[in-house]
Amino acid sequence: MIRKVRTANGVVAGRQGKNARVTVYLGIPFAEPPVGDLRWREPQPAADWEGERECFTFAPISMQEVPGLADNVYTREWHVNPDIPMSEDCLYLNVWTPAVTGEESLPVLVWFFGGGYQVGYTAEMEFDGEALAARGIVVVTVNYRVGAFGFLAHPELTAENPQAPANFGLLDQQAGLRWVQANIAAFGGDPARVSIGGQSAGGGSVQFQLANRDNAGLFGSAFIMSGTFRDPYREEDPTRMMPVGRLEKTGAEFLSFLGVKTLAEARALPAEYIRDRYEVYRRGNLTFRPCLDGVFAKEDPYRAIAEGRALDMPILAGGTADEFLASLPADSEGLLEEMARNRFGEDADAFLACPEAHVRAADGTFAPASRIEYAVKHLARESAENGKAAPWYVYRFDGDIPGWDDPGNFHSSDLWFFFDNLQACWRPFVGRHYDLARQMADAWTAFIKTGSPNGTGKNGDALPLWQPYEKETSEMMVFDREGAHAERGESAFGELLIRRIR
Repeated sequence: MIRKVRTANGVVAGRQGKNARVTVYLGIPFAEPPVGDLRWREPQPAADWEGERECFTFAPISMQEVPGLADNVYTREWHVNPDIPMSEDCLYLNVWTPAVTGEESLPVLVWFFGGGYQVGYTAEMEFDGEALAARGIVVVTVNYRVGAFGFLAHPELTAENPQAPANFGLLDQQAGLRWVQANIAAFGGDPARVSIGGQSAGGGSVQFQLANRDNAGLFGSAFIMSGTFRDPYREEDPTRMMPVGRLEKTGAEFLSFLGVKTLAEARALPAEYIRDRYEVYRRGNLTFRPCLDGVFAKEDPYRAIAEGRALDMPILAGGTADEFLASLPADSEGLLEEMARNRFGEDADAFLACPEAHVRAADGTFAPASRIEYAVKHLARESAENGKAAPWYVYRFDGDIPGWDDPGNFHSSDLWFFFDNLQACWRPFVGRHYDLARQMADAWTAFIKTGSPNGTGKNGDALPLWQPYEKETSEMMVFDREGAHAERGESAFGELLIRRIR
């Protein structure tokens, strides 16, 4: 096993994983600490070190609200430790490798966590990469700055550094990808076979990286879990991208809220003060998140992918059955018909003829539909029409999540399954859940290895055949209590919603 590696900056020592065939390296610096004058700057190259650096524990998480203090599904799932180390000095990544030597050229996964660009960290227990690495890949998880530290925009920042005026968290991710190209071979990975993946804001991050053509050659396939959103019932989608000028105004307001007038004064403030004041500020104001800065992010990545301007490579995308459902806010059949005629026009009769249109959601509204599933299908179809040659693979996760809180297939619930880490969760999973996790991890690992989620699983059996999603067949893979199985064809209801998305 490779327990020591010489990187471009110095020697790192890893430790044996729970599985002795896997070596774990935690807290490898990939950039200089973004502190002092480097606060709100693009990541700078990491400094070299002498001797051997022990990489046995996770580095501090990026500045964000203290985990584990609220009472919600996520503090029950993985945000459990209010005492987890936190610092602006957070630009570190982690590697799990099954390689015995540095000559093996194994496929590589680079993972970006989610959290609405406000919270999240690589040390979350569901992101343990050991079970995936044991399947024959090198797993890399990259930390990045979030919230006001990762996505502040301000007129002074634009004037100071117009080549990197904002989107520092996305630039952190890109720096991690460049570190992988320079160093992963020493860990037994193949820099020519890198796949990127992420969930929620991590999936959105994958889209931004796909849309940035400067990333050509840094990775060759991508998967987007619960990170593609469009509301099929709205003409104007509120998730559309914000221009940097609008976020600069918010940044100026935020500095005034901090009690300072200049960027220099703001950089002199303690990080904890900024964190705490931001938590108050964002309760009633815009949050800091990716914007169109004209440099890293030149357009809405959804449109870039749909219209054929993004990097063309195999993509796997989908979400969970119960997350981010759109609906028509009618409280009666009469109002439903009125709203349908207003929003669907000449297609209103066809819409009202669909049984799904008359289903009532838990809140009493009509026609619940996934913002994610239909957005992914629309994106797959439109990008193919605009010249995307590489395949899309579409999925839905319907994993029958147990627990006293009866959570349904909540946003992020599939992460336990993809990383095959159910044993770390408190929920009373049983055999079928473990089988589903094995199938899901096997399919994603096959995709990371080859760009296709087909092949042989961990137990030696052939994986369920997963065909690329195409308009003519509309095939997708469903992961539910019966296991992984393909569904073919789109309903009339689905076709109407896909056509409406812009």
